[in-house]
Amino acid sequence: MSDCLFCRIVAGEIPSNKVYENDKVFAFRDINPQAPVHVLIVPKRHKDNILACDADTAAALTDAVRVIAAQEGVEKSGFRVVSNCGKDGAQSVNHLHLHLMGGKTLPGRMA
Repeated sequence: MSDCLFCRIVAGEIPSNKVYENDKVFAFRDINPQAPVHVLIVPKRHKDNILACDADTAAALTDAVRVIAAQEGVEKSGFRVVSNCGKDGAQSVNHLHLHLMGGKTLPGRMA
């Protein structure tokens, strides 16, 4: 989608600080990090949100989380993965993305 911010980042039209890439996903550092490690992981093929996620995309995202957590050194200490969905869920870009955050003790429980 030509008007999608994350599609444009994946296409290389907008610069990003790439952390990981394979044929299905692209991951880059968040420009407003909420933790020392804050990486956004997006499928290269546009999906509006997690409700549009199919099994192949879910597997690719999960594999990317595993690789990035190890690469960033948070797989043993712990990390949080968040996917906001829709306006009331605080989704700011309508392209499925996971926030992988860690590198410090994160505040409280989410629910």
